[in-house]
Amino acid sequence: MRAVDIIEKKRDGQALSTEEIDWFIEKYTAEEIPDYQASALLMAIYFQGMSRDETVALTLAMAHSGEMLDLSDVIDYAVDKHSSGGVGDKTTLVVLPMVSAMGIPVAKMSGRGLGFSGGTLDKLESIKGYNVNLSDKEFRRQTQEIKLVLAGQTGELAPADGKLYALRDVTATVPSLPLIAASIMSKKLAAGAHGIVLDVKSGRGAFMATVDDARELARIMVDIGTDAGRDTVALLSDMNQPLGCAVGNALEVKEAIDTLKGGGPDDFREHCIEVATYMVELAGQGKKWTDHDTVRAELEESLKNGQALDKFKLMVEAQNGEVAAVEDTSLLPQATIVQEVKADRSGYISTVTADDIARAALALGAGREKKGDPIDFAVGVEVMVNVGDTINDGDLLAKIHANSDDALKSAQDYVDKAISIQNEKVEPLPLFYGVIDGRK
Repeated sequence: MRAVDIIEKKRDGQALSTEEIDWFIEKYTAEEIPDYQASALLMAIYFQGMSRDETVALTLAMAHSGEMLDLSDVIDYAVDKHSSGGVGDKTTLVVLPMVSAMGIPVAKMSGRGLGFSGGTLDKLESIKGYNVNLSDKEFRRQTQEIKLVLAGQTGELAPADGKLYALRDVTATVPSLPLIAASIMSKKLAAGAHGIVLDVKSGRGAFMATVDDARELARIMVDIGTDAGRDTVALLSDMNQPLGCAVGNALEVKEAIDTLKGGGPDDFREHCIEVATYMVELAGQGKKWTDHDTVRAELEESLKNGQALDKFKLMVEAQNGEVAAVEDTSLLPQATIVQEVKADRSGYISTVTADDIARAALALGAGREKKGDPIDFAVGVEVMVNVGDTINDGDLLAKIHANSDDALKSAQDYVDKAISIQNEKVEPLPLFYGVIDGRK
């Protein structure tokens, strides 16, 4: 085969065969095909798209480009979740302990944040001592012993994805649905998941701006999972406003712990319960958990009776984190400045634009502009209102946690822009817009 023939074929709108896709990914990963030819193929895919068969073939080729994690020696049925990114999305910290509290082993590899989308590993490292770098042996042992592990990637999973994403980033081919779907799903398949729950977000703080775009991406990913022999469910969720109140690493950990203790913001707790319910259903596969409402009730009980919190403590302890900070969240990193933002009029909250809140957190130092940038665990924003809330003059809208006056001023401008008040009543935003279930 020749790379130029494959590029020409896709340029002209023809479907590539599985053999052609496998060959191209194998040779590119081995650096036998140069970046300029891979870039040309990416651009051809961007304009011509890919069929379902092509997208599945691309995903599997990327998944098999490196190590394929096999946890069958410690988990009979591995269930995983993936969020397409969002502002204030700390659901993994709550969902995994809840699922584990039901007796289901959960072993998840997460990543770091880039831009305003915070990474789970960054949040966890705001707990003093927490070790995200486990060896393969440690990862498996912890999964077996306490049925819960949350760490960074072990081994080289889907290296083709890393190479291709770097190219997409500099060739303006990131917004291609087949390429986005293949990137996400190749890592899930390589990580050994049998069941996958996807949380696909849309709105101001998400990559997919509209519900229709999010639904199309979700459908492609569910099709990939189904065709690859995985049980796959996608939830379509809103990201026009932050999820929960906290945006910023230690602040989000505190909110997650509060939720595990039976408190936390209503919207965040409900979101976690719904995602966890589908994970439990997949893990049960009709053998034990069949009724959605029954599963929900049991998961809610795990928050009330402390079982989910106990699982989180076990995980923190096993990974050398400071358990005292879970019991007393004031031990988590704290900013030196806390500025309250109050309403200057009465009315109804019409917007809490997630992207502006995210930019405020980024200006404070809670995120990173490029890989390797340091982050400040203590800083961030707490948003105390949601769209549709009734507000009175002088009511608290937000708290800005900063470590410098200059950063505070920048963040204040973004927060002021994000939160709008109007005279007319506003309907609350939905948490979810629907479910795409590959099992049906």
